[in-house]
Amino acid sequence: MFDSLAEKLQATLGDVRRRGTLTEADIDGAMREIRLALLEADVNFKVVKGFTSDVKERCLGADVVGKLNPGQQVVKIVADELTNLMGAPPTRASAGLSFSPRPPTVILMAGLQGSGKTTATAKLARYLREEHSSSVALAACDVYRPAAVDQLVKVGAQAGAAVYEQGTERDPVEIAAWALERAREEGKDVLIVDTSGRLHVDEALMAELVSIRDAVKPHNVLLVVDAMTGQDAVNVAEQFAAAVQFDGVVMSKLDGDARGGAALSVKAVTGKPIMFASTGEKLDQFERFHPDRMAQRILGMGDVMSLIETAERQFDETQAAELERKLRRNEFGLDDFLDQLKTIRRMGPLTNLLGMIPGFAGAQLKNLKVDERELDRIQAIILSMTAEERSRPELIKGSRRLRIARGSGTNVQQVNQLVKQFGQMRKMMRGMSRGKMPDVGALLRQAR
Repeated sequence: MFDSLAEKLQATLGDVRRRGTLTEADIDGAMREIRLALLEADVNFKVVKGFTSDVKERCLGADVVGKLNPGQQVVKIVADELTNLMGAPPTRASAGLSFSPRPPTVILMAGLQGSGKTTATAKLARYLREEHSSSVALAACDVYRPAAVDQLVKVGAQAGAAVYEQGTERDPVEIAAWALERAREEGKDVLIVDTSGRLHVDEALMAELVSIRDAVKPHNVLLVVDAMTGQDAVNVAEQFAAAVQFDGVVMSKLDGDARGGAALSVKAVTGKPIMFASTGEKLDQFERFHPDRMAQRILGMGDVMSLIETAERQFDETQAAELERKLRRNEFGLDDFLDQLKTIRRMGPLTNLLGMIPGFAGAQLKNLKVDERELDRIQAIILSMTAEERSRPELIKGSRRLRIARGSGTNVQQVNQLVKQFGQMRKMMRGMSRGKMPDVGALLRQAR
């Protein structure tokens, strides 16, 4: 989403870094470029004006003018202010959910139709079940949108949550109250109430939402905002804030190609933080929103903490120990390689992972062509091998390679390339497991 903004901000700040000293005119020029970049990203005009004013004031106050190598200080100031713009100050953890000491904790989900509210409800349920070991129930109170109840039943089951529904004939306020009583009886830790949306904000929507809120007395009210709607999302958030005083925002479709104005404006305009972000269509592509990490990614600093956390969720210590044992004994085969490949793919799209690496963002990432289909081809080739061939790749010669190519829908050259590269990789990994650095020069010569 922030690709265009990131590229422009990184170019502007890169120019600042290259200057030996900075004058006030240099800072004014940089602020002008930053202002244009933010406006092009559909950030609210008043927010842009306040942001650039604060950055300039801090730059001048930090006395970077005339000092040697002030670029890093300016970048840090911009990063801090971007963090403030999207949420909590960098010295304080971003806001989270409030949990009731007497379960169930009730979370009320609000938003317009088409914002991704029902899917976000299921994603939040899965997140709470996985991250907090909570037993979660969902209340199906969207009785107006066709198939909304059926959708919640389906995605709720995928998320491992119970779904309390009474069809579409009953009043949603009554359904919400009934679901709360049932959640108490069944000892659920969390009840998430999925409410109805409209194509636009209207009195009926708000009145019903207020009635449901009064009936279940939620501990948290979350507004689901479609990041693709730009400034309209901010206007919607303001109207919901006036009616129900929501506690935080769930930003959906953050993986889309919108310019990012909503994500950068909603906190400044409403005063409510972005708590969660939906980063893809799958239920596990949902995470806590960290303003400081997002600011670092926009500025090309990477997001190492998120990369580590993503990896920790996928890698098992026992499997890692077994992998090390196989490497030391030279037993690492293509089956093991395939397992590692699948694990990496579960971490998310490769482009997203590369974006978390410091310096690997903006123009660099944009110019890199990451073809996920190549991974599909590798997987198909390996799966076309026999168990013996996967454990002993040196057996794969001549007619075996032709058979594998036909079985995987590839060609012999691609099979040859995979077998050769795997042999090089295994040799390198074996050397590293013994505490030896591989002979990179020899590997490069072999590759030629």
